[in-house]
Amino acid sequence: MATRTGKAMPTPTREHNLPERTDAGRRTPTRNDLKGMFSMTSLMKKCLLAAGALALLPAAALAQGNTGAGAAIANNVKGLAAIGAGLAVIGGGFGIGMVGKGAVESIARQPEAAGKIQINMILAAALIEGATLFAVVVGFLAK
Repeated sequence: MATRTGKAMPTPTREHNLPERTDAGRRTPTRNDLKGMFSMTSLMKKCLLAAGALALLPAAALAQGNTGAGAAIANNVKGLAAIGAGLAVIGGGFGIGMVGKGAVESIARQPEAAGKIQINMILAAALIEGATLFAVVVGFLAK
């Protein structure tokens, strides 16, 4: 490869592309190195595993000597119901946030339609909140 002056440029080698080394001689992690560690699917799997473990904790914490399997199953159902209620709240908050985001973007594009957009946004947020509240009540009433 030659430059405009006709001199040959050195070809890039792997050594030129390496990140700086730390004092211990190990290279610092780059963005590509960390991308695989924190992917959304692995994060979701870890969260679901943690939620499953938390669902089983009430049964272990409230376990007594001769209660039988029926009480343990009831405690597991209560734990899963509480997790379901929490997920409903998270989903409702995410939904209302997305509605608000869309409304603000729409108003920014068409300021003259702000009144209609705000009315529809408030109506959609109320419906989402009602469905979320219903899901939370059902989760807490689970036996």
